[in-house]
Amino acid sequence: MANKYSIIVPTYNERLNIALIVFLVFKHIPDVDFEIIIVDDGSPDGTQDIVKQLQQVYGDDRILLRARPKKLGLGTAYIHGLKHASGNFVVIMDADLSHHPKYLPHFIKKQVETGADIVTGTRYVRGGGVHGWTLMRKLTSRGANVLAHTLLWPGVSDLTGSFRLYKKSVLEDIISSCVSKGYVFQMEMIVRASRKGYHIEEVPITFVDRVYGSSKLGGSEIVEYLKGLVYLLFTT
Repeated sequence: MANKYSIIVPTYNERLNIALIVFLVFKHIPDVDFEIIIVDDGSPDGTQDIVKQLQQVYGDDRILLRARPKKLGLGTAYIHGLKHASGNFVVIMDADLSHHPKYLPHFIKKQVETGADIVTGTRYVRGGGVHGWTLMRKLTSRGANVLAHTLLWPGVSDLTGSFRLYKKSVLEDIISSCVSKGYVFQMEMIVRASRKGYHIEEVPITFVDRVYGSSKLGGSEIVEYLKGLVYLLFTT
């Protein structure tokens, strides 16, 4: 059977970005069977109204709005989106254009060529990078990644990236054993996948800091990250 890709995009106040990201997905993978599942956590800025307009343009079989009443966190957004996914592969990506849809063909090609269970985008190999970050932000991210590597040995170069392609069955398996919420969730997913012996491949990507809206990463996320690291160190 031909592969179908369910692209899960969690949103909160992404009215300015969502139409562009949808347009770019259609532009970059025109010959691929896919659906985009938008999990909106009750955005007050009218994100859902834009999504409804997109459904009129592209069809509600291609653009699925699966909203939730309030902000419930990233991890649960993926679980919610997964329940509605009809593809045998699932892509998770951010709505703020930090993950450019132009990389989707590379993810798909890499998976087809290698048979990987997971293909993850990495900023930390040749060809990858970060655009629009301050030096401090780069150092923090890089430092967090090095620290996680030293402690956890996950076998991938970019732990906190959230642009990934999964076999649906693999994602269901890993997600059911994850307990963290929010920012640490991505790291826990890849560490558990590695511990379970899944085949993980990487594709270099350039991460672009969000164009519209404000970043969701602050001091509290860094504390969460460190707590998550310690938790994973003792439980995986």
